[in-house]
Amino acid sequence: MYESTRGNLSGQSASQAITFGMVPNGGLFVPSTFPVLNWQDLQGLTYRDVAQRVMTPYLPEFSQDVLSDIVDVYADGTFDGLNPAPLISVGNFGVLELWHGPTAAFKDMALQVLPDLLKVSQNHLDLDTDVLILVATSGDTGKAALEGFKNRAGMHIVVFYPEGGVSAVQERQMTTTEGINTHVVAVKGNFDQCQAAVKRMFAMDTLKAQLEEKHLIFSSANSINWGRLLPQIVYYYWAYLQAVEQGKVNSGNNMNVVIPTGNFGNLLAAYYAKRMGLPIDRIISASNSNNVLFDFFSTGVYQSKRAFFQTISPSMDILVSSNFERFLFEMSGRNSKQVQTWYDSSNQGTFTVDPGTLKLCQATVFAGWANEEETLETISRSYKAYEYVFDPHTAVAMKVYEDYLSVTNDQTFTVIASTASPYKFSTNVLTALEGGKQESLRDEWVALGDLSKLTGWKIPSGLQGLDKKPAKIVEVCEPEGIMEVLQRMFT
Repeated sequence: MYESTRGNLSGQSASQAITFGMVPNGGLFVPSTFPVLNWQDLQGLTYRDVAQRVMTPYLPEFSQDVLSDIVDVYADGTFDGLNPAPLISVGNFGVLELWHGPTAAFKDMALQVLPDLLKVSQNHLDLDTDVLILVATSGDTGKAALEGFKNRAGMHIVVFYPEGGVSAVQERQMTTTEGINTHVVAVKGNFDQCQAAVKRMFAMDTLKAQLEEKHLIFSSANSINWGRLLPQIVYYYWAYLQAVEQGKVNSGNNMNVVIPTGNFGNLLAAYYAKRMGLPIDRIISASNSNNVLFDFFSTGVYQSKRAFFQTISPSMDILVSSNFERFLFEMSGRNSKQVQTWYDSSNQGTFTVDPGTLKLCQATVFAGWANEEETLETISRSYKAYEYVFDPHTAVAMKVYEDYLSVTNDQTFTVIASTASPYKFSTNVLTALEGGKQESLRDEWVALGDLSKLTGWKIPSGLQGLDKKPAKIVEVCEPEGIMEVLQRMFT
C-alpha cells in the first residue's frame, strides 16, 4: 500500500498511486514498506525479466501475465539491441548507458512502460474517464512522455517546457511528435515555474471539477508519479548484475553509483534499490551550477529562492527537486509531520533540517557540482583518455566522481549513470572536443554529422532527419497563463 509523505493520505493501492500521480492536497506517494529482493535470484535473467521481478512486489493487484506484457517493451525492438541498458567499461569505472530508447535519453526506460501501468491502473479502479497527463520538462522528459503516450486511446498529454531553456534537438524532438492526443506549450520562464504551475493545477478543485464534466482526470508523467519512478529502480539491479558478470565486482561486494541530478528521481531510485538489499555503498549526487542540492548536503539548508542559471546541461537546470521530498521522508524516519513543516508554502522554498536528519543524509549521499567550464573540459579530457564521449550531463557526473576520488581515494567499483546521448547536445560536445572552436558549429543539424565523423559513433535513429520533419505549432504563454491554456484546450 501507499501513503503520503505529508501524512494526509494512506492505505492507497498501487493503482490509485499511479492513476492520480500525486497526492491531491500536497505530498507524494511512497510505498508503506520496501520489499527485499536478492540480486542473486536475478542472475541469468534478461532485462525484461529483471524488470518484472523488481516491479512485482510493488504492484500486488497486477497479474503476472499483465505485467509480463507491459515489460515486453524492453525486448520488442523499442530499444536498440538486446541490452537496453549496457554497462560499458571505461577506465576503472563503468558507464551505464541509459539512452538506447526511442528518444535517446534515460527517461525512455520508465516512460515506455508508464502508459501501460496507467491504463491497467485505470481499469482496476473502474474509472469511466479519460486521463489528462500534465508534464513539466527540463528537456528530456517531454519527448519521452510524448513518445510513450502518443495515440493512446483514452489519454491526452500536454507538455510544458521553458522557451529557450532546452537544446535545439530537445525542442525539435517535442515539436515533431506525432499523435492526435499530444500538445506542446512553450513557457516564458524556467522549469521550476512550469513544474510549480502543474503542481498547482493538480490541487485546484474548481479546475478538476471542470475537467470531470468533460470526463477527464489529471495524472502526471513526471517522476512525482510512482509509476514513473518504479521502473527506474530496475536498471540499478541490472547495473550490478552486469558488473558481477563482467568481473568488475566480486559477488556480494558493494558498488558506488554517480548520478547527474535534477529532479532527484534517478538518484532516489538508486536509494530505493539499496533499501531493497542491492549492494550499493555510496550514492554520489552530481549537480551543475544550479547546485541547490550540493548546498543542502553541505549545510542542511534547502534554499530554492536563488539565482537560476541556464546551462549547457539543461535537464539539470532545476532548483525545486520534487523527489527530494521522498528522500527527506526516509531520512527523517518517515516523520510526515516534519516533512509537512519543511514543505509548508509559508517557507517560500527555504527550510533547514535538524542535525540528525542532515547527518543521515550526508552518510547516504556524497554531493558535488561542476560549472560549465569544468563540464566542457571533462568532455574533452575524457575523450582523450578513454575515447568515450560524454554528454554535458554525464560529464558533470564524471567531474564530480573525479572530485570524490580525490577526497576519499575510494577504490570501490563505481557506475556512472549516463542519462543522454551526446548527440542530443552535439554543438556543445563538439565545442569541447574541438577545443572551443565555434565557427564550424553554426547549425545544430550539421553538428550531428560533424560529431559522428569525429568520433565514429552512430547518430541515434530517433535523432536522424529531425530537422526535416513537420513541426507542430507551439503555443507560447507566460507562467501565469498555463492554466488558461489548459482550460482553452479541454474545458
